[in-house]
Amino acid sequence: MPTATQIVEALLTPSIPVILLGFLIMIGGPILLHFVLASSATYTIAPTVLLIGPENAGKTSLLTLLERGTNPADTHTTQRTQSVELNATTDAKTKGSFRNHDDSSGTYTKFLLVDTPGHGKLRNVAMAKLADADKLKAVVFMVDAAALGEQETLAPTAAYLHDVLLHLQRRAGDKGKNKAAVPVLIAANKMDLFTALPANLVKSQLENELTRIRASKSKGLLDSGVGVDEIGSEDQDSWLGEYGSEKFSFQQMGEFDIDVEVVPGSVTTKEADVDKWWWWMAQRV
Repeated sequence: MPTATQIVEALLTPSIPVILLGFLIMIGGPILLHFVLASSATYTIAPTVLLIGPENAGKTSLLTLLERGTNPADTHTTQRTQSVELNATTDAKTKGSFRNHDDSSGTYTKFLLVDTPGHGKLRNVAMAKLADADKLKAVVFMVDAAALGEQETLAPTAAYLHDVLLHLQRRAGDKGKNKAAVPVLIAANKMDLFTALPANLVKSQLENELTRIRASKSKGLLDSGVGVDEIGSEDQDSWLGEYGSEKFSFQQMGEFDIDVEVVPGSVTTKEADVDKWWWWMAQRV
């Protein structure tokens, strides 16, 4: 029986078997490690809540506030996605404050809050994240309620929201992928400002503008006298909400099991009013 010394000498002596063994270890080791990590990925990826919306709506401020538990200093426009891991309580609502997210007592669910860039030129990055996010549980679409009364703010905000809702509608309608519908919170921020629209007006303003956008994108097919049966599936797939309806409402998204809520709040006030948003997220992760 060979001794340990003889075995070591054999391994250190150049030969075809030794070279083949080394090659097998070098190639096979990383491949094996990859399969081990891939097979366990479903157990390590936390649920995701995506923060999306136009620039200057307050997304990065909200992310910072929820991460640190204190009012954020001035933030800058995000140019890439960034995420933080938070703990959402599943206990009584009395513990549902964002200030308790780092409390390890009770029952909590870890989730990722992902901030996306809102600049018009970078929205492709945000939409790609919307399409590729792992274990996406909810979307928070932030708007500046203090500026929505101005058409130059309302129009691009609603156009962005249209793209997000249409993506989620198609996602929910794709039965082949078997993905659950994703709820949407429209977080009406900056309610502390004098010019802020109340939540019911934020809702109606967005619905009216989405109606206009939808009509524009339909290319006038319905108004031209073309019958519904004559319109191709591609055109129907590009119609947001109830197909053929005259006016859009968020309630129509229920047809695709997508729940849309408009909830007011404010990030940067002395006493941040974001607990309703936090509780909404906690209930969905």
